[in-house]
Amino acid sequence: MVRRPVAWVAAIVLFVEAVGIALLNWFLGVVVDRQNMSLAGLDSDMMSASSKIGGLVFGLYFALCGVAALLVALRGRAPGILGRILLISAAVVHGLLGAFTVGLVGWGAFAFMMVVVGLIVFTLLAFGPAAGPADAAPVDGGSGADGANGGGGGAPVAAPAAPSAS
Repeated sequence: MVRRPVAWVAAIVLFVEAVGIALLNWFLGVVVDRQNMSLAGLDSDMMSASSKIGGLVFGLYFALCGVAALLVALRGRAPGILGRILLISAAVVHGLLGAFTVGLVGWGAFAFMMVVVGLIVFTLLAFGPAAGPADAAPVDGGSGADGANGGGGGAPVAAPAAPSAS
């Protein structure tokens, strides 16, 4: 199966991105600080600090998404609700980043972002809940909240037999 190796690769890529994003924003903060640049009269120290803090927060977010993918790879089963939310949000963020980077950086960066989206989505879908007899609602014969079909979504009720001519 390729499920676990893809989850491993997704986790590694997310960890590398976490470090890369944090370092890039830290570097940009240092550049702004050393150049004493200002944008529309904003304080350069505030811009430097916010770039560094934003990079650390974004890096921690990607690291947390990497932990979710790593847990999927280690356990070999679908992520919990928090892990699923983190991985879905990471896929959305990478989709948006891909849309922005195609114009700013180029098609290579876009392709990389789409590969990461593919890794994350494959991890989510490959380890999704399996539909099987264990997932089906039990048929207990009682009426449920809707009063039809036992309320549990079990097997449909068979139509009554047609009357015979005898």
